[in-house]
Amino acid sequence: MARVIRFWKPYGVLTKFTDAEGRPTLADYIDVKGIYAAGRLDMDSEGLLLLTDDDRLKTRLLDPENGHPRTYWAQVERIPDEAAIKALREGVLLSDSGKQWRTRPAVVELLETPPDLPDRPVPIRYRANIPTAWIALTLTEGKNRQVRRMTAAVGHPTLRLVRVKMAGITLDGLAPGQWRDLTPHEEQALRRRVRS
Repeated sequence: MARVIRFWKPYGVLTKFTDAEGRPTLADYIDVKGIYAAGRLDMDSEGLLLLTDDDRLKTRLLDPENGHPRTYWAQVERIPDEAAIKALREGVLLSDSGKQWRTRPAVVELLETPPDLPDRPVPIRYRANIPTAWIALTLTEGKNRQVRRMTAAVGHPTLRLVRVKMAGITLDGLAPGQWRDLTPHEEQALRRRVRS
């Protein structure tokens, strides 16, 4: 029987089980053998990570052709105007190794109030003369540091980034560093979404 768990990856934790440099890893939080992350979050990003021992499911979650949605809350420098939000929604031009590409259209919303999140162990840098804002972004692709690169491209660098939803699975009921198995209902719904 396959196993699928959801985990709230804390800030400063690598999305792998071992590290030659002794930095915090998934093994510091999860004691389940034979499972692997279906995706990644950078060390300085937080939030939802799905892990499984089902190779087919992992492949379906990672395959960009499936385009399953991933929702992030990003705290950014300054308050984005409608032009910046529109650019994020329509797709931002980015570059990798000199090759330019445009991000897929995204669902983007400026949040009226900060989301209810626990404090980060390392606070974001505070500058009294630079306000911050929170935006919710739902992407259907997941390139390396994509949200951070997108917000920077429209003039609003990301200060804190939390993935809150992936293919219909959320962080609900978890705190940073906690994990639990998906319920049979959650797993069936996830498999339907990614056609696994």
